[in-house]
Amino acid sequence: MLALPSCKLSFTLVIISILNIFQQTLNKSNYSRMKSISKQSMFKVSLVFLLFFLCIDPVFCSISICSWNLKDLGRSKSDIEIDFIASTIQTYDIIAIQEVVAGEGGAQAVARLVDVMNRKGKSWDYTISNPTLSDTYSSERYAFIWNKKTVTRLGDAWLENHYAVEIDREPFFATFRKDAKAFTLVNFHAKPKAKKPETDIKYFKFFPSLYPKLNLIICGDFNCPQSNTVFNSLKTMGFTPTFIGQKTTLRMKCIKNDCLASEFDNVFYDPKKIVFSKSGIIHFYQSFSTIEKARRISDHLPIFLIFD
Repeated sequence: MLALPSCKLSFTLVIISILNIFQQTLNKSNYSRMKSISKQSMFKVSLVFLLFFLCIDPVFCSISICSWNLKDLGRSKSDIEIDFIASTIQTYDIIAIQEVVAGEGGAQAVARLVDVMNRKGKSWDYTISNPTLSDTYSSERYAFIWNKKTVTRLGDAWLENHYAVEIDREPFFATFRKDAKAFTLVNFHAKPKAKKPETDIKYFKFFPSLYPKLNLIICGDFNCPQSNTVFNSLKTMGFTPTFIGQKTTLRMKCIKNDCLASEFDNVFYDPKKIVFSKSGIIHFYQSFSTIEKARRISDHLPIFLIFD
């Protein structure tokens, strides 16, 4: 017998219930017994096969994560820009946001964003980190936004404190659950390329042993490509980058329709613990008449990972 995950099994049970109701309805019809049996048989065989294949489709049990550096998310974002951001990310289960302003206006901007998302028809919740323990110029907040209908947050989110001194902007952790399965997102924004983000990222190799019971998925803006040797330790442990050779930042100006600059944003996951389904980037800048207007939203593209 095919063993289905709990969400697929639940879906199957719902379908069986619907079929039974339909059968009872047919039994009360004025058709002859033979015609009723024939109609029931044809309907049930056809629909069961159709819904069985739908049921084993991974989409029914998939989880989608979007990660986006939203460049100074704070008071400077207008209502129109907030609405555009909400429309861009509202199809995902969890959104990890980097570069929320640490000072006045940052937390309020996230609240404004979630309020707009809730008014678009789904039920969302969110959490915002304290400012990172870095200097005034570098300090930022992180945020997680999640669809309450599809995932549940377990416990409180936390800024990682073991290496808060060594890492300029310590990452923000949050554990989520879908059905009986839990996973922990690590939301990170490395310091700029000129300041050698490798000196921050090298400490990530210690996280799997610090949190051995957690299924870590590391996402964010690393300000360096996954090909950098600093990621070799994570790769040796089995972590796989979602994107290879994919540019995720915007140029100041497009050159011959090439608007992308650097391979900075990524998601690292352990393929022994999750099953990759799909990934991609969102070319949001194509909605704007100029790259300058798009960069008012962000100089980074949103990236996403869908997994089972």
